[in-house]
Amino acid sequence: MQIPTLDIRLQHAKLSIDADPGIQDLQQPRASVNMRQVRPEQHFSTTRGTLEIDQEKAWDALALGNNLETMSKIYSQASNIALQGLGRIVEKGNQMAAIHTGGKPIASMAKEWKRTFPEMDFRGPASIDNVDVYYTPGNLNIETTPGRVELDVRVNAPIHHYERGKLDIYMSQPPSVIITPPQIDSRI
Repeated sequence: MQIPTLDIRLQHAKLSIDADPGIQDLQQPRASVNMRQVRPEQHFSTTRGTLEIDQEKAWDALALGNNLETMSKIYSQASNIALQGLGRIVEKGNQMAAIHTGGKPIASMAKEWKRTFPEMDFRGPASIDNVDVYYTPGNLNIETTPGRVELDVRVNAPIHHYERGKLDIYMSQPPSVIITPPQIDSRI
């Protein structure tokens, strides 16, 4: 005799996924840069130098100096020159007194006669250092203002755009259990 059996059939579920990826757009605009350059500046200021030339010693050596100093020199030499003049007069008198020796004193005195006073020298000493030069340089002031670069940088935010993709999850085959009972013969 045959034993009746149950027929059980099992069908598993099938899940299906339909997915499209999302679309993402990302942009980064460049930073905005404003640059300003301040130029350096220099200011110069000067004062004039001075040049002083003292040539009094040179004029004095040429006997063209200060009148007061010249007269002072003549005054200080006058007594010595007067004594030298008296000495010459005495010497000429002695020559005249020796006329009996046969000389010609008057002719020789006329030949030596000069109208100058060689012993009267009121000039200053002649020298290459008679002109004094004094130079005082002027001042030079330099004021410098350094230059610089001023930057104004603005960072722009990124632009982000995202579109979601499609995601469909569905059951393409539902699960099922099919139980088939045996045929029972009731005719016994």
